[in-house]
Amino acid sequence: MFRKFLFSLLGAVFLVSITGAGSKNSIQIKGSDTMVNLGQAWAEKYMENNPGDFIAVTGGGSGTGLSSLISASCDIAMSSRNIKDKEIALANKKGVNPNEIIAALDGLAVVVNPSNPVSKLTIDQLAGIFTGRISSWKEFGGKDQKIVLLSREVNSGTHVYFKEHILRKNDPNSKEEFAPGALMLSSSQAIADEVAGNSSAIGYYGMGYISTKQKPVAIAKDEKSEYVEPTIENVVNNKYPISRPLFLYTNGAPQDRVKKFVDFALSKEGQDIVLATDFVPISR
Repeated sequence: MFRKFLFSLLGAVFLVSITGAGSKNSIQIKGSDTMVNLGQAWAEKYMENNPGDFIAVTGGGSGTGLSSLISASCDIAMSSRNIKDKEIALANKKGVNPNEIIAALDGLAVVVNPSNPVSKLTIDQLAGIFTGRISSWKEFGGKDQKIVLLSREVNSGTHVYFKEHILRKNDPNSKEEFAPGALMLSSSQAIADEVAGNSSAIGYYGMGYISTKQKPVAIAKDEKSEYVEPTIENVVNNKYPISRPLFLYTNGAPQDRVKKFVDFALSKEGQDIVLATDFVPISR
């Protein structure tokens, strides 16, 4: 069973120490909702090891984190996508030099309600579902029910990744978009909750959010390929077709307390936390 940290408001600021917020030893980390539980776990252990330092972790999406880095309102941006060229250009105009660090790997799980008999889909079928070309579960041997589409909102790196790699199949000339009827939700936890209570729903999120209340679907590149489940081992072996790196961005090479935190996240202890929160370490 997948383990995860539960937080009531993923988009809110998680202050691991109110006392230290704003002090010279504080670190502000903002961004990806996919990574917010991982960031919180890193912060808690780091502060346990360094009681004089204080860290605040905020969700809100990859775009929010990168915007905060560009505006110098955070020290570290968490992102589940690469920074865009236009974001780099804007950052450079403001004297910010985004520095990219791969901190973990993630498998993006496609999930349905456990009562849904559909248990496997191809990339083409997923694209058909989320663009709205396929609208009934009956097409896949399921019930004669209209498919309820759940997506992360457009500011999410997870949304961007899914659109580029599934809907557009990595074709830079493709203009495919999510179906107009897709529900854009503010957090991965919101998608998890909706899938748990809606037998017709389908959504996607980082595999660290999977619980017994959702059923992950096995994915194949095409009908001739093996259907693969979103597990840590399958991501490590590069068998699962929807996987991605997770990033930390800093302004230039990390220095001082920011470097100390990044070094911790990349250390064996930090990578053990990556594994414990159901993501995939960058090295094993």
